[in-house]
Formats: sequence, structure tokens, C-alpha cells
Amino acid sequence: MENQTFVIWDGQTVSLTWQPYKQLHASDIVTSVHGYCFLDEKLVLVQVKGRGFNVPGGHVEKGEVPEQALRREVYEEAYVAGELTYIGAIKVDHSKNEEFTENGKYPKVGYQLFYRMDITKCFPFLRQFETTARIWVEPEQVPYVMNDHEVALLVLKEAMASKRKMVSNSE
Repeated sequence: MENQTFVIWDGQTVSLTWQPYKQLHASDIVTSVHGYCFLDEKLVLVQVKGRGFNVPGGHVEKGEVPEQALRREVYEEAYVAGELTYIGAIKVDHSKNEEFTENGKYPKVGYQLFYRMDITKCFPFLRQFETTARIWVEPEQVPYVMNDHEVALLVLKEAMASKRKMVSNSE
């Protein structure tokens, strides 16, 4: 599986490139944050209205740093909290998008940041925000349940590998 794919979002072609452990520069624009959240070796997926099952995440709001935004999004969507480990970024590139609008909602090149969360607290699922369901999935079942592009499976693979790295570093 390659680390790049092209997707059609809102009728527009966008390039997505997975970059494990990419260190961003101050000039890089982070548009969203996402968490592969694990409890007892299972991944939590949430059903967002109109989008199917996916990992929790969302946009970084003004004044937030990425980790704050992710903690907020994970709580709002999955009602969990835990310890974060940065695992990489997806470069979202609109350069080949003929319909791209310079002063639109998104930059020509932006980044979605990804983290592994080891859940330490699971709260009752209240459906107060945009999600309608929370499920726990064995990682090998994710391709059959999650509605996303194939690069998301590379991110899952890195999230799972980061756990092994954490365990071997602590020994």
C-alpha cells in the first residue's frame, strides 16, 4: 500500500500523503486532528452524522494547540480521555485541484495530525454533539467497518506499531 492516494472531497480531487512522525514547521497549517484511541487492544470508532464510522477528530479551533483540540474532539465524539502519542501527519494537497479557491475554507497545502490515544477514562456515551454511536473494533476488522480512504489504514498500522515501540522503550 502506498503512502499517497487521491480522493474526491466535495467533488474536488485532493492528494493525501501519509508522513509518519513528520515534524511540522511554524509555517505549516494544521487543519484538523484525529485520534486512534485504544482500550484493551480495541479501537473506538464513532458514527458521525452523514459520514459513517471513523476515528474521532475534527478541526482545531482558534486559540487551541493540536493536543487540546484532539482532547476536546475525542471527548465530544467518543466520550473518552487518555494519554496521547503523536504518530504523524497526512499532507492534504489541493495543487492538482482545478476547482481550488485561494481564499476558501482550506489552504492549498495543509496537514491533518494523527495521534494514538491510550484510553484511561471512558465516560457514558451521551450523543450530545455530532456522533450517534460509539463502537469498539478489533484492529483487523477496521477495513470492514471504517468509512475512509486507504491511507487511514497506514495510520492505523503506525498507531499499532507505536504501542510496540512504547513497550520496548520502557523495558
